[in-house]
Amino acid sequence: MKKGQKNVKQTKNKPSEQLKYGMISILALVIIVGVGMLSKRDAVKSNEISSDNPVQNTQEILLSEEGDLIIPIEDVSEEANFYPLEVDGSKLEVLAVKAPDGTIRTAFNTCQICYSSGRGYYVQDGDVLVCQNCGNRFQTSDVEIARGGCNPVPIFDEDKVIDEKNIIISSDFLAKASGIFANWKNEY
Repeated sequence: MKKGQKNVKQTKNKPSEQLKYGMISILALVIIVGVGMLSKRDAVKSNEISSDNPVQNTQEILLSEEGDLIIPIEDVSEEANFYPLEVDGSKLEVLAVKAPDGTIRTAFNTCQICYSSGRGYYVQDGDVLVCQNCGNRFQTSDVEIARGGCNPVPIFDEDKVIDEKNIIISSDFLAKASGIFANWKNEY
């Protein structure tokens, strides 16, 4: 042995130790891959309508002193605006969108058929709204026009006041709609 070298005793792993370390490595790899697959599955489940990851255009809520929802007309475009609010302890959401003909359409962001499923709400994907329960694709031009079926619950002209600047939906009308939001955006 040369001066300055340490005497290092070399040991060989026994076959049982090699097997043990190999099994631990495989188990760790399986756990890592499994967690990755679960994360990917949850990401896909939360974005069932497309791979473009659409995002709701959630707007700041303007309320009158009486609790009426005020939607500024100048803010409404072809991209649907979503107005989440709470009325008498119930969470609900109104959507407003400008149809291709230039008219402004309003509806509750819950499906007339799927509302009780917990996933009966819409997310915009291009020029359609997609029900997150059944996947029905609903043209923005049909908002507030179509009745019945799998589409957003319309808010008709008689249910709101429209002036040159705003759409106003009364707190009383909003409160009456709270029943269709009883299981809204809940897991099933």
